[in-house]
Amino acid sequence: MLRRGSMALPPTFVPGFHDEEAVRKIKYNPLGNTGLLVSHLSFGGGPLGGRNTYGEFEEAQGIAAVQEAIKKGINYIDTAPWYGQGRSEELLGKALKDIPRQAYYIGTKVARYETDPHKMFDFSAEKTLRSVDHSLKQLGLDYVDVIQVHDIEFAPNLDIVINETLPTLQSVVAAGKAHYIGVTGYPVSLLKQILERSNTKIDTVLTYTRDTLIDDTLKQYLPFFKEKGLGIITAAGVAMGLLSNSGPMSWHPAPDNIKQVCAAAGKYCKERGVELGRLAMHYAISQPGTDTHLVGMNSVELLRSNIDILRNGLSDQEKQILQEVKTKYLDTIKPCHWENIEVNEYKKKIEKST
Repeated sequence: MLRRGSMALPPTFVPGFHDEEAVRKIKYNPLGNTGLLVSHLSFGGGPLGGRNTYGEFEEAQGIAAVQEAIKKGINYIDTAPWYGQGRSEELLGKALKDIPRQAYYIGTKVARYETDPHKMFDFSAEKTLRSVDHSLKQLGLDYVDVIQVHDIEFAPNLDIVINETLPTLQSVVAAGKAHYIGVTGYPVSLLKQILERSNTKIDTVLTYTRDTLIDDTLKQYLPFFKEKGLGIITAAGVAMGLLSNSGPMSWHPAPDNIKQVCAAAGKYCKERGVELGRLAMHYAISQPGTDTHLVGMNSVELLRSNIDILRNGLSDQEKQILQEVKTKYLDTIKPCHWENIEVNEYKKKIEKST
């Protein structure tokens, strides 16, 4: 049995397909009690949605990034119908069609769909079943490894997730269309609540921006998640662009005071020839307790940069700047989260248009 952090070859290794030397340099961790052994760095398919959410990109580059990532040993992929309203799943389908199915694990989601507030969320059994079938068609697959309820904080209440969405996903697993069930969301406290209340077995939790240079909320929940044997997936180590020299997209929900401090930190790094995003990524993937760290990628260049950080860490200069930027800027932001902001704005839009 492979130990956490073993450099031996994982079960997803396919002779003749993988770059064996590269695969042996990747760290693999057990995904909770699922039996899956996942790469410490995993492929976030959100940016493959492109358009207004993550910006445009060359489709060929996105496909090439997926294919190279798997060949180099990254073996977990995350996507959702919400990303580009299906574009992410569609592109993944194109990228994966010539790749051995044994070579990767993949997770997609249900419940979040369109940009229209009235059609954005649907936690019903009927929609959930249709969504799973549509995702499989888009991906060109017979099954996904993990099927997740997307952003549970937007549900009208947790009861519908517990009594309808999750039992429906249990039937999906029974039908062989998925192997494990997960829940995702920004408020880590809600993930804990649903785990305490659900009669459906939940195998994984996914949260984002909650174990970064500016917010370590996840750490206080890790003992509970570990005790439950859950696979723990984190995403957005750069806090959805906040922790980068170029800054976040205009839709970022963080309050202005957080954006201003992070922008000053980015300016400080840029003036010294250092990319804040690299510092943030290194910090995030170095935090203990998480099984895999999702990193959104849509180009080979970005993929190679992230693999370099994983393998080689930071230079002495980058380590120095990291300490300086933490002390001067990032450690001064308290509190540093945006819980309820998006949910409240969503509710206002619904109320305003009804």
